[in-house]
Amino acid sequence: MTRHFLRDDDISAAEQAEILDLALDMKRDRFAVRPLEGPQTVAVIFDKSSTRTRVSFAVGIADLGGSPLIIATASSQLGGKETASDTARVLERQVAAIVWRTYGQAGLEEMALGTTVPVVNALSDDFHPCQLLADLLTIREHRGALAGQTVAFLGDGACNMAQSYLLAGATAGMHVRIASPAEYSPSDAVVADATAIAAQTGGSVTLYRDPAEAVAGVDVVVTDTWVSMGKEEEKAARLAEFGQYQVDAALLALAKPDAHFMHCLPADRGFEVTADVIDGSQSIIWDEAENRLHAQKALLAWLLAKNES
Repeated sequence: MTRHFLRDDDISAAEQAEILDLALDMKRDRFAVRPLEGPQTVAVIFDKSSTRTRVSFAVGIADLGGSPLIIATASSQLGGKETASDTARVLERQVAAIVWRTYGQAGLEEMALGTTVPVVNALSDDFHPCQLLADLLTIREHRGALAGQTVAFLGDGACNMAQSYLLAGATAGMHVRIASPAEYSPSDAVVADATAIAAQTGGSVTLYRDPAEAVAGVDVVVTDTWVSMGKEEEKAARLAEFGQYQVDAALLALAKPDAHFMHCLPADRGFEVTADVIDGSQSIIWDEAENRLHAQKALLAWLLAKNES
C-alpha cells in the first residue's frame, strides 16, 4: 500500500523520529542521499502563492538528484475539467511523487486514493504537516529531545498550523497548548485525535482562552498570521478579535527565560507579533524557515524508500 503524508498523524511517533533523524543527517551532509538520481521528476502543484514551500521543495528535490516540475493549478486542468484523482492517474505514470499546496483537504485525500506514488500535503486549509516537521526539527536542534517540551500556539486555533501542532506535537510526546477565542477553536475531531495520540506518547493537549495563562512557563511560543490566504475579507474582524493574542515582549516574558519564539512566516509585523520579538534573541524563525528544506528532503526520501519496500 502506498504511503502518503496528508496530515501529521499519517506517521507514527517512531516514524516521525526516524524522519527527523534523517533530516539531521541530511542537513549535515546535504548531498549524501539522492534517491531521485536519474533525474526522476516530482510534481509540485500550487493552488496558492508561495515562497518558502516553492523554494524548499524545488531546491530539495534537486538536492535529492531529481527534477522539480512546478505546476500552477490555474494553468492546468486540475480543478477545472479534470478531477484530482484523474490528474493523479496521469501524473503517477511520469513522476516519482506528487506535492500539492491547496485549499481543501478532501482534494488531497481524493488524489491519494488509489495513487501509486506518494502524495504530500504541502499545505491545506486544515493542516500544514511539512511545516510541522520543520518546526519539530528546529525545536529539537535548539532544545534537545522533543518529548516533554511544552509549546503554546496563540491566535487562530482553527487554522492549519494550530491543528498540525496538536497532531504533530502529541505524536512527539509534547505538551501542546492552544490559546484562541472560543469561536476559533480547533476542530473537535482534531482535538480528540491529538488527545488519543498524547495518551500513548506521554504528551498532552490543552485549550486556553487566556494567552497569558497559556504561555506561562512554556518552552516554545508559536504564532501565525491572523489572516490566512482566502480569508482576506475577514481581516478587520480578525484583527479586533485576536488583539489580545499578539506576541509581544511582555507576553513572551511569561514563558521560560530561555524559551524560543517561532513563526512559520510570512509574518504580519505589528499584528500577531511585534518586531522586537520576531527580530529578538529568542526568535529562531530563520532556522525554522531553512529547516523546511531539510525536513521535506527527509520526508521525500523516507516515503520513496517506504514505497519501494
